[in-house]
Amino acid sequence: MQNKDLAEDWLRRAKSSLERTRAGKVSEEIMYEDLCFDAQQCAEKSLKALLVSLNIIFPWTHSIDTLLQLLSKAGIETPKDISMSVILTRYAVHTRYPGVTEPLTEEDHTEALKLAETVFEWARKNIEELENKLDICDGET
Repeated sequence: MQNKDLAEDWLRRAKSSLERTRAGKVSEEIMYEDLCFDAQQCAEKSLKALLVSLNIIFPWTHSIDTLLQLLSKAGIETPKDISMSVILTRYAVHTRYPGVTEPLTEEDHTEALKLAETVFEWARKNIEELENKLDICDGET
């Protein structure tokens, strides 16, 4: 894989965001808005890792939908549970600023975490499968 190291770096960043949102509200000072932002960041970075592994240039965007569309154009089938992650985009910007939206809840965080975990595992699996295919092809030459 041409960009294997860079894809791994993106996945490592995604995992860091995932672990922060998994840790949850370990104190009253932590806000659900920030935890949901970390969930969004996990999904975004996971999808970007997959795009990098496919050598697809992507815009610097927080839009999960935009990233999924790029994967679709590349022939990557997006299961329904992955497509549902587009709702995480709402946590990328507006929820991080006071007075713009209603406060988020524990239920919002639970849903965001589940989506982030699903996207992370799906992207990781796809990257591993791509690496395995390339290793097989390299072994045949």
